[in-house]
Amino acid sequence: MDLSRLTDLCTRYHAAKQAGSPGLPQFSVLRREAESDIEATIYEPVMCLILQGSKVTSIGDQTVELTPGDTLLVSHDLPVTSRITKASPDEPYLAAILSLDLGLLRSLYDQLADAPVSGAPLRSLSAGPVEPAWLPALSRYVELMGDPRDAKVLGPATLREIHYRLLLSHLRGGFRAPLSVPDLARIAGMSPSSFHEHFKAVTGTTPLQYQKDLRLIDARALLVDHRHSVSQAAYEVGYESPTHFSRDYSRKFGVPPSQHLRSTGPAGSGTEELHA
Repeated sequence: MDLSRLTDLCTRYHAAKQAGSPGLPQFSVLRREAESDIEATIYEPVMCLILQGSKVTSIGDQTVELTPGDTLLVSHDLPVTSRITKASPDEPYLAAILSLDLGLLRSLYDQLADAPVSGAPLRSLSAGPVEPAWLPALSRYVELMGDPRDAKVLGPATLREIHYRLLLSHLRGGFRAPLSVPDLARIAGMSPSSFHEHFKAVTGTTPLQYQKDLRLIDARALLVDHRHSVSQAAYEVGYESPTHFSRDYSRKFGVPPSQHLRSTGPAGSGTEELHA
């Protein structure tokens, strides 16, 4: 993944801030030219994208090592210890940091307050590779640093898009797992408010239907390209019941899943399964 554009923007942003230029709301850049000792601080809800160097961050028994292209997401106020493990004058440690706006996130959530809550434990600190979908919005936000008028007019809408893309990326990345909208909210440090309304305005569908569509599209590829049986495809994309899967599949594509199996599939490929 090419992070060079955002790295250049954040380097310029840091230099401008050091020279006294006004910054952007909720955004900052951390730059260090040397490795650090262990530091302890309180992280408020935040998204941190590593652009150069590396860092180790811990809370309780959770420890994550972050390298370029990794994102750290903190969903609650947390006592965190961290240490920069790779940095030099030639290649400083560089991270883009966006404080998550709980008020904004609440405005994205209200109508799904009654969605079923997963019983699985939620980790307050998570990390993983950055999702490319929200990088353009973040770059556009940093580009506003040179024009206060643009920042004032366009900044709030761009921030809203970034928050939305972060949530959408999490949903897309975990579409095989049971969906809990309250968990999606807490991962980004939010509480229920108008998420459903905004999600539907952007995608034309609800988060639950969006997840179902992702599952069914992925299942179709498994049936056509990889010659899974109907039951195998159903379980692979997260369905607990092949019968339920077959019903949703038929509604989505107008034919039962058995009709999308390759005729050259292996014995027991499931062509006899779940024709309705």
